[in-house]
Amino acid sequence: MKLNKIITTAGLSLGLTLPSLAMAAPTTFVHLFEWNWQDIAQECEQFLGPKGYAAIQVSPPNEHITGNQWWTRYQPVSYQLQSRGGNRTQFIDMVNRCNSAGVDIYVDTLINHMAAGNGTGTDGNNFGNKQYPIYSPQDFHQSCSINPEDYGNNRYRVQHCELVGLADLNTASTYVQNTLAAYINDLQALGVKGFRFDAAKHVAASDIQSLMAKINGSPVVFHEVIDQGTEAVDASEYLSTGLVTEFKYSTQLGNTFRNGSLAWLSNFGEGWGFMPSSSAVVFVDNHDNQRGHGGAGNVITFEDGRLYDLANVFMLAYPYGYPKVMSSYDFHGDTDAGGPSVPVHNNGNLECFASKWKCEHRWPYIAGGVDFRNNTADNWVVTNWWDNTNNQIAFGRGSSGHMAINKEDSTLNATVQTDMAAGQYCNVLKGELSGDAKSCSSEVITVNSNGTINLNVAPWDAMAIHKNAKLLQGSLPNNGGDWQRTVVFINALTQSGQDMFVRGGIDHTYANANLGRNCQTTNVECAMPIRHNNLKNNTTLPWKANDNYLDWYGIEQGQSSEAQGTAMDWTTNIWPSEFGAQKTVDNDGFGVTALNIWGEHYWMLDVDMDCSKAVNGWFELKAFIKNGPEWEGDINQASIPYASTNHMAQCGKINMFEFNSSSVEVRDF
Repeated sequence: MKLNKIITTAGLSLGLTLPSLAMAAPTTFVHLFEWNWQDIAQECEQFLGPKGYAAIQVSPPNEHITGNQWWTRYQPVSYQLQSRGGNRTQFIDMVNRCNSAGVDIYVDTLINHMAAGNGTGTDGNNFGNKQYPIYSPQDFHQSCSINPEDYGNNRYRVQHCELVGLADLNTASTYVQNTLAAYINDLQALGVKGFRFDAAKHVAASDIQSLMAKINGSPVVFHEVIDQGTEAVDASEYLSTGLVTEFKYSTQLGNTFRNGSLAWLSNFGEGWGFMPSSSAVVFVDNHDNQRGHGGAGNVITFEDGRLYDLANVFMLAYPYGYPKVMSSYDFHGDTDAGGPSVPVHNNGNLECFASKWKCEHRWPYIAGGVDFRNNTADNWVVTNWWDNTNNQIAFGRGSSGHMAINKEDSTLNATVQTDMAAGQYCNVLKGELSGDAKSCSSEVITVNSNGTINLNVAPWDAMAIHKNAKLLQGSLPNNGGDWQRTVVFINALTQSGQDMFVRGGIDHTYANANLGRNCQTTNVECAMPIRHNNLKNNTTLPWKANDNYLDWYGIEQGQSSEAQGTAMDWTTNIWPSEFGAQKTVDNDGFGVTALNIWGEHYWMLDVDMDCSKAVNGWFELKAFIKNGPEWEGDINQASIPYASTNHMAQCGKINMFEFNSSSVEVRDF
């Protein structure tokens, strides 16, 4: 079910409707600002459709004044579909291709005014002195200017005078309403599903009600009403005829992420005096306020990098409003500049992310946030809110998902409660679940058997998991048992290009004779189920995928053929200056860690382990150095529960061994 079918101009409640959506129904739209029609069509097919975006807000498609500035699109000359974006044929092609890809088109629609001055439009039509191909002087209000102070105290001037000199349509006129309705209905006949009414607060709400009565069907309509709470024209006046832009959301979110505490956000939305969620269109930034216009405040934009990532992750994870993702271009400080001179899809090259088109909708944290929202829409609630009273937060969406944001300079280490089923999940902000659901392309998050997550979120980072990003249970260890964090260090002086692996479990002969386990039939009976905690080392991460047991046989089904068992990570207690910039386990998956109190070259295995499979808490292991001496020799460790020529470690503890040595040190966490 598409979102435009459930958001109606009657203000149908998102809070009541979204839980009944089909699984992973699209919930977010994107503004492809200044993109041409060919680029949009290609983006629908190649990215937006597959990634689950609901719709696109496109720039005004009608004839406008000539010029390169972005705002020329907002000075209409006629309603002919001939603009900088393309012609009518190209527009129709774009709408059809996007609809086929499951992505709706919302048109930015100019109902308040026509172009200022005089000249020739992009379709060759002349205009001037309030004379246009479709309007004459009698169709406009008498000329007068809106003064800055009018916005706070003079409703009449805001709605009857000229916005920055633009000819102000008499929207109470039957002819004007019929002309606007004919344009909108023509767009609907072409397959357009929604409309943004630009500068709606400059049009009386009663005039819009009359216009809506002339519009066919029930398209999505949302009104641009800039209202920071001190306006002569209030946003609430427009709720009966569609959704409304909640500009306070953008400024307050920006202020909180820039200057405040994320812990404040536990009741963000109506609790902050915003309009009802069912009526609100929300955004981190839009094309106006990222340029300092249109109610700008502490707005966060693409120029803020990771802060922008985190703010969008919150917007997309938190159940309030209908979110719009901004997709910009770099205007290099020139707030009038139009889009780059090259297309986004440029002869097979994607002109994104650098100094041209920014394509924020493709940023992994934003696209992953859309995926999270789509898959948690059935639980339109916040559950299990947690914060550290400052800038580390986590919350759930019932049994459908859980997320965390760390906007601090230190690692977020906390155990938080969730309502999710136990298992391993793909962090959708960083990777994707494989088609067979047996592996994740990046970080895996474990939900323990009691529903908790042992969060380990790096500084200025985030994680989000949802019910449909769960790795297949059949490929994972049994989620019952006694899962405890277990760490093993093995000290070995290794060289560049060498890596350490371990194998282990319980001795087969001992288990058969004393534990009643038939390890000859299935090795799993003598293996130790594990879930890797350290998934930040890009070298070892591929070897840890589908590695679910510490066992004796090496490569598991689906595990990389380059692995020699269970991968370990190189650590030290002090970073050698000759190695260059410091690396840490928290940030990089290797390097300095507080758990290493001994020195350099201590290889570490950090896992959650099912201690119910151990022998009185003990299990065996032996190390292998790839591209080096390979296997250790026999070990003769003292005080162990049964005879073994391997190291024996204690489950739930920190264990330290020396390669090819019988020494051992065991510590509590």
